[in-house]
Amino acid sequence: MNIRDFIKENILFLDGGMGTLLQERGLAPGQYPESWNITHPDIIKDIHKSYFEAGSNVISTNTFGANLLKFTKIELEEIISSAIKIAKEAREESKTSHPKFIALDIGPCGKLLKPYGDMDFEDAVKLFSETVKIGVKYGVDIVFLETFSDSYETKAALLAVKESCDLPVFVSNAYGEDGKLMTGASPEVMIAMLEGMGADAVGANCSLGPDKLFDTVKRMVECSSVPVLVKPNAGLPKSVGGKSVYDISPEEFSLVMKDMVLSGVRIAGGCCGTTPEYISSLSKSLADVVPMEIRNKNTTVVSSYANTVVFDKKPVLIGERINPTGKKRFKQALIEKDISYILNEGISQEEKGVDILDVNVGIPDINEEEMLNCVIKELQAVSALPLQIDTSSYTAMEKALRCYNGKALINSVNGKEESMNAIFPLVKKYGGVVIALTLDENGIPETAKGRIEIAKRIIETAKNYGISKNDIVFDTLTMTVSANSNSPKVTLDALKYIKDVLGCHTSLGVSNVSFGLPNRDVINSTFFAMALENGLSAAIMNPHSEDMMKVYHSYKALRGLDENCGEYIDFISTLPEKTTVTDVKNEVQNKIDSNISPLKFAIVKGIKDDAYRLTSELLDSCVPLDLVNCDIIPALDIVGRGYENKTMYLPQLLMSAEAAKASFECIKSKIKSDNSSSKKCPFVIATVQGDIHDIGKNIVKLLLENYGFDVHDLGKDVAPEAILEEVIRLDAPLVGLSALMTTTVPAMEETIKLIKTKSPKTLVVVGGAVLTEEYAKNIGADKYAKDAMETVRFAEKVFNNK
Repeated sequence: MNIRDFIKENILFLDGGMGTLLQERGLAPGQYPESWNITHPDIIKDIHKSYFEAGSNVISTNTFGANLLKFTKIELEEIISSAIKIAKEAREESKTSHPKFIALDIGPCGKLLKPYGDMDFEDAVKLFSETVKIGVKYGVDIVFLETFSDSYETKAALLAVKESCDLPVFVSNAYGEDGKLMTGASPEVMIAMLEGMGADAVGANCSLGPDKLFDTVKRMVECSSVPVLVKPNAGLPKSVGGKSVYDISPEEFSLVMKDMVLSGVRIAGGCCGTTPEYISSLSKSLADVVPMEIRNKNTTVVSSYANTVVFDKKPVLIGERINPTGKKRFKQALIEKDISYILNEGISQEEKGVDILDVNVGIPDINEEEMLNCVIKELQAVSALPLQIDTSSYTAMEKALRCYNGKALINSVNGKEESMNAIFPLVKKYGGVVIALTLDENGIPETAKGRIEIAKRIIETAKNYGISKNDIVFDTLTMTVSANSNSPKVTLDALKYIKDVLGCHTSLGVSNVSFGLPNRDVINSTFFAMALENGLSAAIMNPHSEDMMKVYHSYKALRGLDENCGEYIDFISTLPEKTTVTDVKNEVQNKIDSNISPLKFAIVKGIKDDAYRLTSELLDSCVPLDLVNCDIIPALDIVGRGYENKTMYLPQLLMSAEAAKASFECIKSKIKSDNSSSKKCPFVIATVQGDIHDIGKNIVKLLLENYGFDVHDLGKDVAPEAILEEVIRLDAPLVGLSALMTTTVPAMEETIKLIKTKSPKTLVVVGGAVLTEEYAKNIGADKYAKDAMETVRFAEKVFNNK
């Protein structure tokens, strides 16, 4: 039976943990679990058979970390082919009669993608593609992407699968207790992107036990239109006699998992610490349970790496300022590649309250494909808002959609066959909500009926590509009232019909109505109010227009979309008594000047070029140390506190650190001397032996360096003896150790014991997804840091005390 058909009517049981079982059977600290496909195939087969006998429908091959960063191409093919051969033998030898499938298991590569890390997005796609192609060659039933903690890497892996085969693909991410991925994505964010790209099932695994994952999973079920899967850990780990022991029994595990399935989960299994006993208990407890129906949620949603915007009752504001039309200074910025100017346009609109940023860089004087790609990447590095990709170039659109981290708003398609044939395949492949213009080969109809007919044709054509009308937002085209006094009525009549009768959301470029007229904001704001009353879902508009924002906030208050009129009151309280056009243009900068220095602002917002330029200018009149103490470090503290308080995300923390680094580099180059004498104490950092995942380590390194520590990074997969040697050479008071996988925690424990024996004064701080405070204490660490900023705070405390 096809697995896609099976999960339509049945609960699908996955397998449980692999790493902890291999440790019990002799996997040495630092040894790659995948190597046992070659050296201990009988043990791997026995584990697979045990899961099939326990009731698993799907077993995952022992290939979680199998990629070209870890093995040569020849080794990789041998490991994956052996893993699949073992899994097939286990299936054949299993005596149970239930449907059985084999999943190619793929975990994260261990690197953070640019701009936050050093791996290019396309290199990540290529890396995952190599693994997928080998798996397909040797015959698996599905591909299972699991334990991904970054939305961008998840997209790269899913894209690799989709471009390499047509097998079903399940995608599962590792969420923290705050319900977010390491880089800030919520369940709603991930489902928007993954559903858009065509994942067959989405879910959560690892990091937490079933009780701690329950709320996250509930949120998934509420917004997902595809099956939801969950693979929790067996609770929290402890180190007992050098082994990882978990605190939830099979019976306790099954009890919570049953509640999850009754709440709508369709696919269930286990992760770290779970065994065949857990799966057996789970399958038995659900033997008579009828799965809940999976409903299409009919949601129109776009997303960034951290936020979703749902088209619903509340009007969506799309900032129009990143567009060269009628903007001489913006055109100049594009020609001069003045990215800082463009980023500031985005940030200023975000501060004004827009939900989405329109991005259009189309002028004849530049390479639009390159510039659009660049601006999208840079904007996503400093803003968490979703973007509307606005271009008439199909090639530029594809490149932009490919690099976009989330589910984009696509501007646009129209009723021309050429347009639909070019844009709809991109929507289907990369996901997205597409703006549909009601024009065709005959131009823009002069009647509402003509525009409605085009809208109907667009909906029908989209169906042929597998695109729902929920992913189409119609623009009935705002025409200039000074040229035709009837044109606004035609636009609004068509808009109202499409919203009320066709059941689709709508968008307009509001300001087009006033071309050629004086006091344009008066016309624009009145037309905006009329459009809202006729069913306008989203407006492309200038958020710096006071008149437009007055209409927006008033409408929400009057329509019951602003509880206790709170947002309206807050907005009105910020308005100056008298406002001129110049005042509006300078308002954001004045706000910056009065509350925070320009250099601080550049660092807080992560704008590297501005940080370097402003530092260079200030050094003509300021002492370097004053800049460090009064601007750079305080800016980092602002972002650090925001990150700790969950009001800012990891990408913002990293880009702020990069901007601070640019300031430090400028100071170094100006004073033409090494500032090593001013550095704080040495801090040795490494990912432990057997673990190639260095994302967390690299984040900690960047932040520690910005706070002045003398960081010595030994890299990944580092032997205990090499770490100790560096500690003794430097007489380092601090060591940071990182581990992502359960199977590499024993190597961490071994390293700590060695350091404590040979350098007892050295304090060891540890971090990683598989660790807890109690676990860290049990293996001898002095400090467990749940994130990078906690490591910095601990190091600062140690240094100050010394």
